[in-house]
Amino acid sequence: MAPKPRVRFAPSPTGELHVGNARTALFNWMFARHHGGSFILRIEDTDESRSALSYQVNLLNDLSWLGLDWDEGPQKNGSYGPYKQSERLNIYKEHLQKLINADLVYPCYCTEEELEEERQALILSKRMPRYMGKCRNLTADERKQRENEGRKHSFRFKVQPQVIEFEDLIRGAMKFEGEAIGDFIIVRSNGMPAYNFAVVIDDHLMGITHVIRGEDHLSNTALQMMLYKAFGFASPTFVHHSLILRKDRAKLSKRHGSVSVGEFRKQGILPEALINYLGLLGSSFTDGREVLSREEMIAGFALERASKSGAIFDEEKLHWLNAIYIRNCKTENLVERLKPFLEQAGYKTDAIDAKWLNEIIELVKTELTTLAEIGSHIDIFFDDKYEITAEAKQILEKESAAQVVKVFGEYLKTAAGNPRENYLAAIKYTKEEKGAKGKDLFMPIRAALTGKVHGPELDKVFAILGKGAALKRLRLATS
Repeated sequence: MAPKPRVRFAPSPTGELHVGNARTALFNWMFARHHGGSFILRIEDTDESRSALSYQVNLLNDLSWLGLDWDEGPQKNGSYGPYKQSERLNIYKEHLQKLINADLVYPCYCTEEELEEERQALILSKRMPRYMGKCRNLTADERKQRENEGRKHSFRFKVQPQVIEFEDLIRGAMKFEGEAIGDFIIVRSNGMPAYNFAVVIDDHLMGITHVIRGEDHLSNTALQMMLYKAFGFASPTFVHHSLILRKDRAKLSKRHGSVSVGEFRKQGILPEALINYLGLLGSSFTDGREVLSREEMIAGFALERASKSGAIFDEEKLHWLNAIYIRNCKTENLVERLKPFLEQAGYKTDAIDAKWLNEIIELVKTELTTLAEIGSHIDIFFDDKYEITAEAKQILEKESAAQVVKVFGEYLKTAAGNPRENYLAAIKYTKEEKGAKGKDLFMPIRAALTGKVHGPELDKVFAILGKGAALKRLRLATS
């Protein structure tokens, strides 16, 4: 029996969680859940100048909000920790020594300026930029001289002439020429491990069976394959999915607008909708459906069906999906989710009658595409927010419209019964009395009652407002 897969999501806490990285986490999570394996979270925080604790906190919060629970990692027990690279420095030091002893690495004293000068010279001569091995064959005396000059050294891996080949689960057979790569840094001059060095050691020691990540890591995989061989490690199965692109087919970046999970949270996108949408990008499900629960996505997930081409990120489609999830959300649950957005819009939810608020949300939820829109949809029910828009004023300024509102209001004054019955009776009376119908009948009444020209069904709005509030607004609208 094949061992259960172990996959990992290994972000760097150098910024907010990008939706592209969130999709990588989702693919790993779905793969693990589909096969009954383990999903490991590892924090790659060796870039001291850019890593921040606040980013790490937000990262964990965003993953939890998305429902991507990890089996091992920060805040969880596990047999393969520590799960933060900054706490694994002794492990990397031991493995560096193994490569030094095997004469597979050497100290490099080149400065950033020297490296850039070499890079530009190669570009000008129309050659592939790579390190040309300037420090590879330095004698012991030459190394000592550079150290006496105060130069700090990094460690570079000796790349031998070879062909690097591996099988990618999505892209098939991959091939790289070692001569085009050049000796690469595995430990920086400040003593911190470089990405490709640390990730090989971590993935091996943590028993990772499948590395699922974006296609922009393909060239890194070539370097990592050399390190696996140097250490005598068995390499995992590699899977490189497509990147998320915008409609102009450029890589999704901040210049396109919202790109982080946190920004979509602030907009009022539900986690179920975002997970559903990210799952559709660059992957397909057998029955072609687009609205899928987590359980359905896990059951239908297959890396073999993932697309090799870039996945277009369409915010309109995300909003379409989000509207479906809002509409299908139980009203009591939705009210709780809406409370932070209501407070942000200036509504004191503790002071609003819960039953009345539920009635309002039940009515308007079919009109929402994001939770953040709620303030502009419920203001029609609050007298202190009631305001007649320019479009509504334009309608009410017509004599015929003013007459419709007047007759409607006069009938309401003496009407008896429940609000809905009162509304229907007043509409019928006004229609007969003024001969108005369609827009000529309903638009003036909507404009007067809500101050707007669009909104939920009028009879339901009236039932929530009540007769007293309705009469007050009718007077204001015609005064």
